Amino acid sequence: MRYNKIRKMDISNGPGVRVSIFMQGCAFNCKNCFNQETHDFLGGKEFTEDTIKEVLDLCDKDYIEGLSILGGEPMHPKNIEGTIELAKAFKAKYKEKNIWVWSGYLFDNIPNKEVFNYIDVLVDGQYQDDLYNPTLIFRGSSNQRIIDVPQSLKMNKVVEMTMDKEKEVVVC
Repeated sequence: MRYNKIRKMDISNGPGVRVSIFMQGCAFNCKNCFNQETHDFLGGKEFTEDTIKEVLDLCDKDYIEGLSILGGEPMHPKNIEGTIELAKAFKAKYKEKNIWVWSGYLFDNIPNKEVFNYIDVLVDGQYQDDLYNPTLIFRGSSNQRIIDVPQSLKMNKVVEMTMDKEKEVVVC
């Protein structure tokens, strides 16, 4: 497994100031994807235990609200084990912080459901250029959903969230 980059202070991929990691490799190749350099599974850098340690160390600041995992495709079968390993280590260390994950897979089609034990929010669905909407917060096209994972598991159905203009989370 590989990753593309780590952002130490990201304010565009989830609420608050976050650490973001962009996994390398995506088979969806959505037209006009904002992150095309992450599509090649052979690009980027090797994802190792040191990568996990680096991400956890970067999150060890009071002003960091959480971790964002994007791509590429963090839920692809080639990446999901590493995504789970990172999310599990993060939640073990930072119970009060949250994890947001972006995936082209829909909630019901995530290849390994174990990841749901550790993530708080899933932004699901492939980017669709014909549904692009620049007014949306934390997603690019109107087909993508912001899902409250713990509530969805509890209710046994997808529980969507909306975001108001001040980036406050509202559960629907």
